[in-house]
Amino acid sequence: MMRIEEQEDRYSRRYFIQSGVLLLAGILQGNNLKAWNTHSVPAPSPAFTLKPIGRTLQLDEFYIWCSSPIWGEDGWVHLFYSRWKKEKGMSGWIRGSEIAHAIADTPYSSFKHHSVVLQPRLGHWDSTTCHNPLIKKIDGKYYLFYMGNSNGKTDTKRIGVAYAERLEGPWHRPDQPCLLPGATGSWDDHCTTNPALLRGHDGKYWMFYKSWNTSEYQQATGAVRGNRKYGLAKADHPLGPYEKVSDNAVIDFSNRPNNAQLEDAFVWEEDGTYFMVARDMGFYNHEFGLLLSSMDGINWSEPKVAYLDMKSYVSEGKPAPHLKRFGRLERPMFLLDEVTGRPQFLFGATQGGDYATSTAFVFEILSYKL
Repeated sequence: MMRIEEQEDRYSRRYFIQSGVLLLAGILQGNNLKAWNTHSVPAPSPAFTLKPIGRTLQLDEFYIWCSSPIWGEDGWVHLFYSRWKKEKGMSGWIRGSEIAHAIADTPYSSFKHHSVVLQPRLGHWDSTTCHNPLIKKIDGKYYLFYMGNSNGKTDTKRIGVAYAERLEGPWHRPDQPCLLPGATGSWDDHCTTNPALLRGHDGKYWMFYKSWNTSEYQQATGAVRGNRKYGLAKADHPLGPYEKVSDNAVIDFSNRPNNAQLEDAFVWEEDGTYFMVARDMGFYNHEFGLLLSSMDGINWSEPKVAYLDMKSYVSEGKPAPHLKRFGRLERPMFLLDEVTGRPQFLFGATQGGDYATSTAFVFEILSYKL
């Protein structure tokens, strides 16, 4: 199906849709657009047609990752993002990330830091990092799903959830995570991380989560160790408890060549079908986004390309030598239309920017074909 949003009132929020803003965005970004005919190899056709808006959140003292947007009742866009001190380097997310809140009056505008929402809690399961935020409004309340760990390593990563009456807080955190790893030897015995959530057709809350097997991870060699898969757990309430629907992963590429896998899933429902956008880790390459679909959340389609690498949309010059992942958009998340629930803007994280770290990057979704 093709979705082409053409109505001027499609975003229905304050004044950002005014023609002057749109014209300015087009002028500022026009010189950065790149056509695939400049490449020697023909490009795959992505499902989403994107227009780059740019690096709308960057901080001189922090790496920024995991940008989860939501429309606020004030008509502004609220962004829940993870950040850590620049001196920790790119790997600092695993041992010192915190989750913060930023605000912009439109998706085309620069975001301004508002406050720190969640920090590591000494003596708790999330004592060394808080990362992977996912903000959801459910039945008038706000739920902030995230990953925490307690030893600065991957094997204590757990999914938890905080809740609040307002986006500005105060935020309340249960003492325990809401989803634990599987038993030793299971495919998901290493951790639970990268939460993605929606309400399914059965009225339950479906949490898709990433994990992998510890033994395979420890014995593996190469640049990417282990094979990341996705499982599904369900709950009657957003806070849980969540029960896994199967002992097996619902998305598993481990029988494919090149140790193919995926991560950073975001899920939504449209016209009775469930869709997932995620970062490719070897199915096509390590730079594209993937798009999958399912009728039941368990049996998923073959992935196709959701979006291309960053150089297909913008030209930013040569990166700093320490930015080894420059050129790919990770942690893809959509700002959904409040009425239709359909994707309006793509938010992601990518290395680079004014401070040679990583930043949020936003695209307007011009059209898409699912």
